[in-house]
Amino acid sequence: MTSTLAQYAVTENNSRGRQYDEPPHPYRTAFERDRDRVIHCAAFRRLEGKTQVFTTGVNDQYRTRLTHSIEVAQIGRTLARCLNLNEALTEAICLSHDLGHAPFGHNGEGVLNGLMKNRGGFEHNRQSVRVVDFIERPYPDFIGLNLSFETRLGLMKHSSPYDTPDASGDWPRHPTLEGQIADIADRIAYNCHDLEDGLRSRLLDERQLEGLSLYQQACEKAAMDTITDLVIRRTRLTKTMLDILASDAIETSGTHLAASSIESVEQVLNHSQMLIGISETADATLQQLEAFLMQNMYLHPALAETTQKTKQWLSELFEHLITHPNKMPRYYQQMIDTEGLQRTTCDYIAGMTDRYCLKLVQEIV
Repeated sequence: MTSTLAQYAVTENNSRGRQYDEPPHPYRTAFERDRDRVIHCAAFRRLEGKTQVFTTGVNDQYRTRLTHSIEVAQIGRTLARCLNLNEALTEAICLSHDLGHAPFGHNGEGVLNGLMKNRGGFEHNRQSVRVVDFIERPYPDFIGLNLSFETRLGLMKHSSPYDTPDASGDWPRHPTLEGQIADIADRIAYNCHDLEDGLRSRLLDERQLEGLSLYQQACEKAAMDTITDLVIRRTRLTKTMLDILASDAIETSGTHLAASSIESVEQVLNHSQMLIGISETADATLQQLEAFLMQNMYLHPALAETTQKTKQWLSELFEHLITHPNKMPRYYQQMIDTEGLQRTTCDYIAGMTDRYCLKLVQEIV
């Protein structure tokens, strides 16, 4: 399988390996094992109950962190395959990139960051690494999932307009190309699919999109003037937007790689810039969509009420658990001596689904 990969793709031969040595598996590569460990871990299952944009349980049709992660992986696999990069590593990073997200999406993350501001803060990329390195403990011989270095690097260095990688520590300057694919796949997925959910919820009306360049391109490509059914229309619209952006990412990244003279993974990690991305023209259209979604959807009054409630819910729960640490599971209570009460409480809350968090809040009120 690895013989067909580009020379700058990650393989088992050029990987930095795992923290704890393990014998190779007879049927699966190291990165397929990483992917499978993520899929089978508890934190991944709990993504089903975590907010993407709309609080889970409001409508079964909306995205959750779990369905979003699967959609990112689908885009990522396509890009990796077309660019002759490691598809399994890309999938592992894509599926695990949101493991550290708190309940109630970015709003929940902001609340926990404020509560922990004097104790290291809270940032979901760092938390994703903490989840796979420390919190998940399914093995008897070591703590964590013992994922490959390159998978963990993709989590730590994940970047988007809403994610800033942690520059501290001994991490390389950039993630691998497979990690860079996860970044752009995430950005494409959440913008297109958040738009679809916004249209589905009726917070947005298609007529509002007429000034967006990406909308105009998608309408022309999908022959939208021939589609009258509203459900089919919004689906084809957003899927066509996604296809335009993903195709651009493949073509642009291929051009960048050809012009860079990159010959190894180490050169990728220390290169002056990221090599996977979209063209300046596509980026301008995507930024226009992002600005539209921020103004007309994420800041919509219908979502603002939940934002305020999230701050109250998480703050009250945090203070209650700090005062009554015996209310946490024994698993977390045993971490207090080494991790501290505040960080342990933060870890516990960050791992909760929206529903479970609300259940606990209702119990203490």
